[in-house]
Amino acid sequence: MTAIAVTGKGGTGKTLVSALLIHFISKKSRKVLAVDADPDSNLSDALGVEVERTLGDVREIFQVSRDEMGTMNKEQWLEGKIYETICECNGFDLLVMGRPEGEGCYCFANSLLRGILRKLTRHYEFVIIDSEAGLEHFSRKTIDSADYVIVVTDMSKKGLATASRIKQLVKELKLNFKDIMLIANRISSEEAEKRIREFSEREKMKLLEVLPYDERVVELDLKGLPVVNLDESSEVYRRMRKVAEVFLKG
Repeated sequence: MTAIAVTGKGGTGKTLVSALLIHFISKKSRKVLAVDADPDSNLSDALGVEVERTLGDVREIFQVSRDEMGTMNKEQWLEGKIYETICECNGFDLLVMGRPEGEGCYCFANSLLRGILRKLTRHYEFVIIDSEAGLEHFSRKTIDSADYVIVVTDMSKKGLATASRIKQLVKELKLNFKDIMLIANRISSEEAEKRIREFSEREKMKLLEVLPYDERVVELDLKGLPVVNLDESSEVYRRMRKVAEVFLKG
């Protein structure tokens, strides 16, 4: 099993990268679990699928009675409820974190995610996690079971600072990922690409790919259409297919 966590500052293109990775890898492997760990839950839209329930629908978990659980203990009952939230899509399964209802504790939902991911992963060849923006999921160790971390950044000062801080946090928290890699998104000039390569060398982060600014991506976003609707005419599409091949080849 190979687990890939896609991270970075909000707005840099994490969901774009996650969705296209899922799209390409699921064409070669029928055992792919996609996890939307971002409370904004945009991954399903990027993939063009509808999700009825999310892990954030935890209100009933707090209100469950012993009679409702029957002969099951709470862990068994809870695991069954979480399996009910998994969407069986075309070529992959999707688990959406979502937001807790009402006053439900989001920390509790994160705890659920950690435990269930460890159980779920043994049933899949690939697990691809679209992480929430920022850094907190590292300190909460929500993605500590991942093999690879892909940090997505643009050329903004905040995007690069977040990428740098992620590398530092991984070291400080002694998280044993196999590798931390970088994808630069919306790079629109040779000068910008040169700067991102210098950043990659300075931070000792493998530069996995440089994605150019693509009007087709913007157009799909404006129309509310799935990013997986991109085709061979898109440079982003072609380059992300190469990224997927890196993981498919092992």
